[in-house]
Amino acid sequence: MRLEVVDHGRPGSGPGSLRLAARTLGFAVDQGVPAVLSNAVRYADPGQGPVADVLDSARRLVPVDRRRPETWDGGERWLKDAAAMGRAAERIAEAAGFRRGRAHRLLALTEETAGECRVDPRSDIGLGRIHFPEPALVGAAHRTAARVLRSRCAAAMVLRGYDRDRARWARLHDELGTIERLGYPSYFLTVAQVVDDVRSLGIRVAARGSGAGSLVNHLLGIAHADPVEHGLLMERFLSGRRAALPDIDIDVESARRLEVYHAIFDRFGAERVATVAMPETYRVRHAVRDVGAALGLDPARVDGLAKAFPHIRARDARAALAELPELRGVREGADERLWQLVEALDALPRGMAMHPCGVLLSDATLLDRTPVVPTSGEGFAMSQFDKDDVEDLGLLKLDVLGVRMQSAMAHAVAEIGRATGVRLDLDDPEQVPPGDPATYDLIRSTETLGCFQIESPGQRDLVGRLQPATFHDLVVDISLFRPGPVAADMVRPFIDARHGRAPVRYPHADLAEPLRETYGVVVFHEQIIEILRIMTGCGRDEADERRRALADAEQQARVRDWFARRAAGRGYAPDVVAHTWEIVEAFGAYGFCKAHAVAFAVPTYQSAWLKAHHPAAFYAGLLTHDPGMYPKRLLLADARRRGVPVLPLDVNRSAITHRIELVSGREGAPDAWGLRLALSDVHGMSGVEAGRIADGQPYRSLADLWQRARPSRPVAERLARVGALDAFGANRRDLLLHLAELHRHGRGAPGGQLTLHLDGQPGLPPRPGGAGDGAGVESAEPVEPAGLPDLSDVERLSAELGVLGMDASRHLMADHRDFLAELGAVPARLLRDARHGDTVLVAGAKAATQTPPIRSGRRVIFTTLDDSTGLVDCAFFDDSHEACARTVFHSWLLLVRGTVQRRGPRSLSVVGSAAWNLAELAELRRTGGLEAVTARLAAAPEPDRAPQDGAPSDGPAAEPGPSGAGAGRTIRLETGYALHPWADLQPPGERAATGRKLWHASPGSAG
Repeated sequence: MRLEVVDHGRPGSGPGSLRLAARTLGFAVDQGVPAVLSNAVRYADPGQGPVADVLDSARRLVPVDRRRPETWDGGERWLKDAAAMGRAAERIAEAAGFRRGRAHRLLALTEETAGECRVDPRSDIGLGRIHFPEPALVGAAHRTAARVLRSRCAAAMVLRGYDRDRARWARLHDELGTIERLGYPSYFLTVAQVVDDVRSLGIRVAARGSGAGSLVNHLLGIAHADPVEHGLLMERFLSGRRAALPDIDIDVESARRLEVYHAIFDRFGAERVATVAMPETYRVRHAVRDVGAALGLDPARVDGLAKAFPHIRARDARAALAELPELRGVREGADERLWQLVEALDALPRGMAMHPCGVLLSDATLLDRTPVVPTSGEGFAMSQFDKDDVEDLGLLKLDVLGVRMQSAMAHAVAEIGRATGVRLDLDDPEQVPPGDPATYDLIRSTETLGCFQIESPGQRDLVGRLQPATFHDLVVDISLFRPGPVAADMVRPFIDARHGRAPVRYPHADLAEPLRETYGVVVFHEQIIEILRIMTGCGRDEADERRRALADAEQQARVRDWFARRAAGRGYAPDVVAHTWEIVEAFGAYGFCKAHAVAFAVPTYQSAWLKAHHPAAFYAGLLTHDPGMYPKRLLLADARRRGVPVLPLDVNRSAITHRIELVSGREGAPDAWGLRLALSDVHGMSGVEAGRIADGQPYRSLADLWQRARPSRPVAERLARVGALDAFGANRRDLLLHLAELHRHGRGAPGGQLTLHLDGQPGLPPRPGGAGDGAGVESAEPVEPAGLPDLSDVERLSAELGVLGMDASRHLMADHRDFLAELGAVPARLLRDARHGDTVLVAGAKAATQTPPIRSGRRVIFTTLDDSTGLVDCAFFDDSHEACARTVFHSWLLLVRGTVQRRGPRSLSVVGSAAWNLAELAELRRTGGLEAVTARLAAAPEPDRAPQDGAPSDGPAAEPGPSGAGAGRTIRLETGYALHPWADLQPPGERAATGRKLWHASPGSAG
């Protein structure tokens, strides 16, 4: 035991006071207990006391008390040097009545205690060594793991029909040799066991990443695609020259990810498995909210300030206020103290959560090497190391990624089976043929909303230009649409060569084979590996090592010298060597791994196949699991455009999830599968309530629903407003009145219990039958009309958007159709006929905003509008941001003036020069007439200005600042390309969907 002595110079005799420190030291001496000197360090540098106060305020959920300064952090808890701590020891010893020697003794005891606490990570707890689960747990109880792995791979060669292919046998032998030399057979058997267990649960599972390039992974059933068929290289994944652990990531259904975790814990035991921690750190929005709360500012004002920002680092708050046009005026909404504290919180931890995919697997000594805490909810053991720590410490981490698209496809397949009896297997090439014409027709049409990896505006543009016709084309498309290839300008040369607008050229005839599949353009990391191998004569393992070194500017020069020397030694001319090196240098570190793309292309094709052949089931899966970047209302509009009947919410027909129903054709048209909306989409309805409603179907009357399903009054009223109770007759306002009456009688019952709704009870409709009497939906007892006017069309639409987050009965732009026709706005359907360079007006509900990085370093705001006839992709360059940026980010319905830009037969966008809030224009049309609207459109656009409270403002605009966001500031990359400081830092669609969003906003988007 040790007694801690701390002096923070606080007055009185409480914690941190000199008096308490002296008394503690004296007590330790009297009792013969060693004392240690500490500063109770909380922050590294002086001056951070106010930041600690904000963190304390956020933890306690109370503002900093300005009237009690004694509760503030004193500002002394920083990491002081030895001299400062020596002075503190002398001060405490003197106050305790001891001589200076006691201060020296206190320091010596502190140093001695610190030495006793020192741990050698490698020798004391075994960190740095790899610990796989015991072989007996993965089927190697009586044979070595290496022999079991070889046996399983050989059997799979026969089962897959590869046993007569000598090239595959040779590759398998090489891969197994590498795995055995590195000591990894147990690792591959462990991952294979996890995948087998997941499949046995009926959960969709697939490998992603460079692990898809291993034939062993394919034979074990870990990876779906055949790496030999697709030209994938094992060396990109694993080789004898790579010191890092192999990294096999597996995708599972997101809705069943926790089932997978339970299966892993059950298989290997709690002493061998732990999830990985994920620190949640401060970014600007959370920082603004917590600092505002700590300072006692008005919550609504703080919320407005926070929402004004894009999702950026907290440390960049004041830079963004100065440079982003959409934030002009926000800085004046708070004093400078707030912004200083916001930036001081940057990257500090807010809490610790379970990582969404990392799982540690080890032998039975895992808990000796990592501290764990139980997670909230499921109670999984969670390592207190984050994902970077565990890799540095040599702990085996398996990434089990919950992918919403896998859940969406599984739901679609289940619905097909439920409704038709057909057992569909998406992984069976007999059922889902690889070259299906209808699937590729759909992809080439760019109508790919909801399809994995190819639904974003940029991808739809690329698909329209590339026109994929084969699986390999999808692989190339996915590889090209990455920040590196886009920044390195790989896209344009590939498209031109593919369509014959530019000749196919190779740096040398020897390189024709690896570059033929991409028309001479380097796209994949695997191609760089092959170029280096061919021209230098090295092995693929060394070539990959050199490729990875290209990302380091210091190593790049050494790689260049090595390449030039080895290539010249093999007889290549100096000009060929120089030209090839330019290609390698430009693309080597910024291309894309082909194995990644092949793994992604499999669900891309499967999702497109479902959309082409089973659209209703496809949309049911999308709406249930919300896998993509777009809001549900846009997917519903896409379903309507593709002829899928949208069936309304109905308490007698709707399930918890979205389902498909057969709809009778009208006027001789064939029957079609329709999409029935789900109870789970009702705002505020719990899973328990939705389950009770679904389990009790059908209901014969409103009173029957009220009594047996027991919905809360707010939920029941929401159901009435969106038409889910229309089967009970009367109009929706009458239904709301009857619900109020039911609620009044229920609350008046003794003991808070619901009364039995007996026939003839005053104010309640009679109930003709009891629960479970087998009565069908058609026999529902109608509610007696009360004579109230029904909800108007506008009220119904508003209710749908508020309750469901979707315009379910009709498109919200329908109300503006006549107004837009007066203005001459071009519908998306007719925009396809516009010529390049035409000036047009377009309008719609905003579906997405993004600010992706582009190679010029300019900031471009991309937004997608939905006008019920289709989608319009708009781009606003930085010269328009002063006038447009805030309107684009903070308005939902937009009218945009711009110029048509065409880059291919299916590639069309509008370069915006002005934008208006369509709702404001519609109100102006109502109050001032069409002339007032045209005058507004004709006026020179004024700079957007954010109001001080963060809400839309009708006040005068601020004086324009420097032209363009960032005033020309760019980040220069080692490749020579530029990056705008406020561009998105991650691709769209990778964050978890919110489930109730009305449009997608990328991290670089405000609002």
